[in-house]
Amino acid sequence: MNINQEQLLMFQTVIETGSFSAAARKLGKVPSAVSMSIANLEIDLDLNLFERVGREPKPTDEAWALYEKTQQLLIEMNQWKQHAHALSTGLESTLNIVVVSELLHTNWTDYITLLEQHFPSLAINIVSAPQEDALQMLLDQSAQLALMFEREHLDSREQFVELKREALVPVVSNIHPLAQLQEVSFEQMIQTRQIVVASRDNTIKPELLYSKDYWRTDNHHSACMMIVRNLGWGVLPLEMFNENPELKKKLKILELYDFTPKFEYYVDLVWSRESELGAAARFLIKHIRTQRQQTNK
Repeated sequence: MNINQEQLLMFQTVIETGSFSAAARKLGKVPSAVSMSIANLEIDLDLNLFERVGREPKPTDEAWALYEKTQQLLIEMNQWKQHAHALSTGLESTLNIVVVSELLHTNWTDYITLLEQHFPSLAINIVSAPQEDALQMLLDQSAQLALMFEREHLDSREQFVELKREALVPVVSNIHPLAQLQEVSFEQMIQTRQIVVASRDNTIKPELLYSKDYWRTDNHHSACMMIVRNLGWGVLPLEMFNENPELKKKLKILELYDFTPKFEYYVDLVWSRESELGAAARFLIKHIRTQRQQTNK
């Protein structure tokens, strides 16, 4: 059996137009070519697809049964060809993006939507990870792009473009002893257990670690739950409070004696200089750079 896309298209068009001649006109072919193609298809399938009685061919029950599957198959074949063409022009087969867990609440899905619109056949994998793990995934090339906070020390292998600023604030449960104080000293904070978002690798020290006594978790949602349950204080995205007003009833932003209780960081799109990026990753980087240029004008 050697059935090709052209035969399937002719079969679909004959059913939809109601005749060989109408299908031929729609496809830009002579009627005899369409008639012969359908006849060969019937031979290959060992099925009678049309009753040739009267002026117009009448689809058989078998033809109607195959018609719906033919529509789906032609769509998939076109998608396959488009994907193959995209790959031949440099599109990566899969784009792996890691989002730092504290940034999951941001508008990162806007960028994924943009990629889907321009590269509909692209497979995209999204994972979340603590800051330190996200960078390591870039460097070992298990991810091509990362949405993460600015780093205190840049690795020579990384390259980035700035996206926005994000604020983090120290918070504690409303029933925690620190919450009863109008202002808290830094010494009091470091003597109190901290819930810190950290790498899954316990040998890596978290960037936002201040307390001598601390518990680790790999995402800010579980950190928030632990802080709400009065297990310690922690640093959470300020935007979480805007998205979830209920948190304002359960958590208190600590007022500090010595400095403003707000840590502002740039959020970057980061990639490795050692990675050979595909068309989609390069497109997103260029898009963000263009956005920055327009914003800065």
